[in-house]
Formats: sequence, structure tokens, C-alpha cells
Amino acid sequence: MHTTAQQQVPHLITALPGPQAAAWIARDEQVISPSYTRIYPLVAARASGCTLEDVDGNVFLDFTSGIAVTSTGHAHPDVVAAIADQAAKLIHMSGTDFYYGPEIELAERLARLPLGDGPNKVFFCNSGAEAIEAALKLARYHTGRQRVIACYGGFHGRTFGAMSIGGSKAKHQHGFGPMLPGVHRIHYDCSRAELEEQFATCCPADEVAAIFVEPIQGESGYRVPSAGFLPMLREVCDEHGILLVVDEIQSGLGRTGRMLAVEHFGVTPDIVCLAKGIASGLPLGAIVTKAKHMTWPPGSHASTFGGNPVACRAALVTLDLIEREYMANAAARGVQLAAGLKRLAGDATLGLSNPRGLGLMQAIDVLEAGEPSGHRRDAVIQAAFRLGLLLLGCGAAGVRFCPALCVSAKEADVMLRIFEQACRTTSGNT
Repeated sequence: MHTTAQQQVPHLITALPGPQAAAWIARDEQVISPSYTRIYPLVAARASGCTLEDVDGNVFLDFTSGIAVTSTGHAHPDVVAAIADQAAKLIHMSGTDFYYGPEIELAERLARLPLGDGPNKVFFCNSGAEAIEAALKLARYHTGRQRVIACYGGFHGRTFGAMSIGGSKAKHQHGFGPMLPGVHRIHYDCSRAELEEQFATCCPADEVAAIFVEPIQGESGYRVPSAGFLPMLREVCDEHGILLVVDEIQSGLGRTGRMLAVEHFGVTPDIVCLAKGIASGLPLGAIVTKAKHMTWPPGSHASTFGGNPVACRAALVTLDLIEREYMANAAARGVQLAAGLKRLAGDATLGLSNPRGLGLMQAIDVLEAGEPSGHRRDAVIQAAFRLGLLLLGCGAAGVRFCPALCVSAKEADVMLRIFEQACRTTSGNT
């Protein structure tokens, strides 16, 4: 298994931010868009596995993996070797206009994902948002219908189509209207009756091209649906000729202990959207669908950089590592984290509740005065940072734990210990 640096982790040697980090942050503020959200003053210099070092030499335990992107860990040597080898041969020759081996090989691998009977086909792009845009276009083109249904709480990206079907935070849409027309919403984990009410009142079923859903909602709090929700959506889609599009951008490719999170629910989607962890940190996205659905003609959709040969080589090695070793590790470490978070939630002095998740997609809510508190959640994350642990929030009051799939049992134990300490330093009146 990919190992991290041999020194003790975390290992902090300066106040945070250190002098070099402070200098870089000052320069950043002069030239970088204010639309970016920076959680804490971390200026990364190098990383390995689940360990990250900043520009001042402080070493952190990383349980963010670049927002669930560096799936095989930072700078996995096999991935690095593949990138270097491919970069020395061919860096770019747009796969939308020409042919090259790594793109075809990766498509062959992704086409084996479980989408039911019959052959599958793949479209490559650069990101999760672009994968959603491609799925929107393909669903409309293939079905000849214009409407789509998405979920409250869903997050699918910040490009216009992806933003239009999103429903996690109003600020994602504020000031950018009007949105894409024809978007309808249901509550995540709703009953069939709520969906049927949409059809009966404002969204004719025979005009719906697709239902978009995250098997596990990510940005809205790592919400795991009840066992019957996704099968119900599949049943309704089959009855009305609607495509079921699953957004596996954060949940897919081994993170939950299965290649696709939707497999936990026994559901076969029509279109799968992928990105994030597919290439261990290089920009790459994809949609995978049944060949019979990919009916758009040449020139109808394309991407200059999608399926870049260097990114595809990285992805091929990433998939090998996930299938051979890291998917099983994600399942085992997920059980460990779930047990640890459940134990912490049982300590009333820590002010924690509702541990949840699958595999290495775990979360827990932070309380203040007995109620979920985004303010205290943010304080806990800051306290963890100053103890050398990198974490991210999700939802109104959740902390998410999405380390690289190579995370060790020891690293998981260290994380739980530091997280508990961070909670105690911010406990106050919990």
C-alpha cells in the first residue's frame, strides 16, 4: 500500500499560518478571484499519501483528499510514473478530433461499469460540472424531451446547467439568473407520492427527459437515502421512459467500498457522471451510458481537453489501484471510521450527533446548545487545522471525512483522536 512520510504526522513547527504561507496568501489576495472559498490559511507545497506539507514545513494529516479527488493518495508513485511516461510521449492531441490509445483504453475500462445488459459508451470531459452538462444535453437529445427533475439539497457544479439543477445553497444561484428552464425538484429521499404529485400538477411525465440524483448527497451533508428511494426512482423512470442519471462525482470509483455508490441500493442507472477521484488529481470527467442512449451525432458535443492522454494514463493506473487494493481498504476503513464517530457521538460532552455514511464518505453533525450549529462546526474545523488535521464541512452543520482510499488504520485512529481534541477545545455549552 502507498505509504506516507516516515516522520510523525501531524508535525507543526510554526504558528499557523507560518511566515511563508502568510506571504503567499497576501499575494493571492491581490490576484485571485474573491469567489473562491478558502477554509483556512493552508498553502500546500508537497504531499504524499494522506500527508501534506505546507510551505513552512508544517506537516498535516489530510482527511480532505483535495475534496475527494486524490483517491489513491497524494503523488502515488505509480500514478506519478504513468504521468511522467505519458508526458514524455504525448501530452495533447484532442481526442474529439483524433485517436490515441490511452483514451480508448480508459473508455474500455469505464464501459465495464455496471449499467445493465448491452454495451456501454463513454464521453470524456474535464470536470464534474462538465459531466453533468454532457448528461443534460444527451438526455434531452436522446429523449426529445426538455424537462428534468432534480433534488433539493443536490449539488452538481457551478456551470449553468449544473447550477440550474442544483439545490443545496441559494448563493450558488444568487445574482446569476435566470436559470435553465424546465427544472423541477423533489425532496431527496421522498416518497413516490411526492414524485407523482409533480407529474399530476406541473411536470408532465412524458415531457421529462431525466431525473438527476446523487446516490449519497455530498455537499448537503453526506446524506444516505433510505433503502427504497433509488429503487423507486428506477421504477418510475422505467414506467415513463425517463433516464435515471446518477451523479457519482463524489461518491463513485471505490469511495463507498463499491465502484459505484448506487450499487449499494441494487439500482442500475442509465447515465453515470464521474470526475473527482477518477485520475488521482488530474482534471478528468466522464459520462458512461448504454450505447443505445448515446444517439447524438458527430459535432453535437465535444471537449478540447476531455480525455487528455496524460489524464487518461493517470486514470488507468488509478482504476487498477482501486480495484486491486483500495476499494477493499475503503470499505474496511469506513467501518473503522463509522465505529469511531459513533463512539464520539455517544459522548455528550463533545456535542456531536448523527454519524452517517458509507465507506470513506463519512460525516457527523456538530451541536451547540443541543442544536446543529454551523458556527461551532466551523470552529471545530479551525481547531483541527491548528492541531494539524485537515477537514471540510458539509451541509448545515456537518463535518465530512473523505480521506484518500489508501488511508491506514493508524491514520484513521490519529484522525479520530485529533478530532475529539478539536471538539473538546470548542465544546463550551454543547
